Amino acid sequence: MYHSIPNGYVLKDILELHKDIFGTSDDLVNKMTSKSQLLVITAMDGKNIIGYKIGYALDRDQFYSWLGGVRINYRKYGVASMLMDMQHRYLIENGYSSIQTKTMNKWRNMLVLNIKNGFDVINTYTDEKGLHKIVLEKKLIN
Repeated sequence: MYHSIPNGYVLKDILELHKDIFGTSDDLVNKMTSKSQLLVITAMDGKNIIGYKIGYALDRDQFYSWLGGVRINYRKYGVASMLMDMQHRYLIENGYSSIQTKTMNKWRNMLVLNIKNGFDVINTYTDEKGLHKIVLEKKLIN
């Protein structure tokens, strides 16, 4: 668990995994720099990053679960669920009352995982690129 942008091979592995999943590095480091109370959680197999979850504070009570993914050959082993559980436990321990995230229909596994873990669909919209987004939120128990 990191409370700022990780250094060295950890950041390098996260960027490579992000590019493998999403097709681009998306200027991720610069975007992470601007986020308040950044939280980066990694899943490891030895020294290799096999999954990650990145989020940040929207305000004192609400957290935004922004990005994450699991290396393809490690999927279906509960890695994403474990990362989500770690994130939610941390947020509860640190006084957050809710967590929000966004996804799209093409990321059905993430959508199902969120719903199975207590998220509710609270909104949908079409972004400036014409992509349909699904906004989800979960109330955390403090």
